[in-house]
Amino acid sequence: MHKEMKKSNNGNFFSRIVRQQMFIPIFALLILVIFNIIMDPSFLEITLGTNNLGNPVLGGYLIRILDNGSEVAILAIGMTLVTAASGGQDISVGAAVAIAGSVLLRVLCGGDTRAETLQSPVILAFLVSCIVAMLFGAFNGVLVAYFRIQPMVATLILYTAGRSIAAWVNNNELPIVSEQSFKYFGGYIPGIPIPTPFFIMLACVIIMCLVLKFTNLRLYTQAVGINENSSKLNGLNPALIKVLTFVILGLCVAVVGLIKVSRNSTINYSVIAKDIEMDAILAVALGGNALGGGKFNMIASVLGAYVIQLLTTTLYKFNVQSDALPAYKAVVVIILVVISAPTVRAWFTSMMKKFQTKEVA
Repeated sequence: MHKEMKKSNNGNFFSRIVRQQMFIPIFALLILVIFNIIMDPSFLEITLGTNNLGNPVLGGYLIRILDNGSEVAILAIGMTLVTAASGGQDISVGAAVAIAGSVLLRVLCGGDTRAETLQSPVILAFLVSCIVAMLFGAFNGVLVAYFRIQPMVATLILYTAGRSIAAWVNNNELPIVSEQSFKYFGGYIPGIPIPTPFFIMLACVIIMCLVLKFTNLRLYTQAVGINENSSKLNGLNPALIKVLTFVILGLCVAVVGLIKVSRNSTINYSVIAKDIEMDAILAVALGGNALGGGKFNMIASVLGAYVIQLLTTTLYKFNVQSDALPAYKAVVVIILVVISAPTVRAWFTSMMKKFQTKEVA
């Protein structure tokens, strides 16, 4: 009897673990890390070297993942809120990053695309970029909330026109920032060997967690996503809340735009943030968040972003061609998303219960 109770308790414990929303992203991270360690024992190695300015910097696959994955993680924060409130996704964030980055460079360089010195402080340029990105976010939100256009269709407008708008901002020229300190945002701050984008991502996560904890944003967003009519009867303004989530996503877009243009001190309108919207949406899905809206877990989405980046790094590591990368990524992501689906989890739980019943019998 004691052994049977022990087996039943172990089975229930395992079932509870599997049902946790964080299980899928953590499980996927572990699987990918173990696979990489088996194929390359040096995968976890972190080296200390110097960059071209002679400053100490950390290197290795893990540092690269933390660095490049930070951009997707920041976008996943805003995408999670948009998904939870509207039950849809914003596919224009890549184009919006191009606009935000272009505006940033326009303010920094003024009319001179080869300015030797900054024409405006970086903080001012960033604030202008934030305002523009938030306005475009509000534009998407109004189409979704007030005109009742499905989010993917509404954001298709900016997805199509965004990169042309970005090029128009700088008269189709490519501004170059010569100021060395501008590269700190997308690279390394002297004396700190960890990439700056990782710290920016941490700051964004902490700020959003504090906002969700000390305001009713989480409650209102989930209420609207679960049942819009019911939330309206309880005194909420669903349209305003939806627009607010798109505006917050716009703010995240501006932060990523700063990181992107800082990395190269310039911009390529057709390439910058290409396909990043798909990675952000997949990060939300891999975090176990329902793409139809409702309850969400912000940290799970951030972990999902690093799963995507780890998968991308793994595929590049094994010399998968860039044009074939989306296909490989899609297969793995589909498997993970299917595993994380509520119906699959329910089926797995029922099978576990049947197995436990047979063992007891």
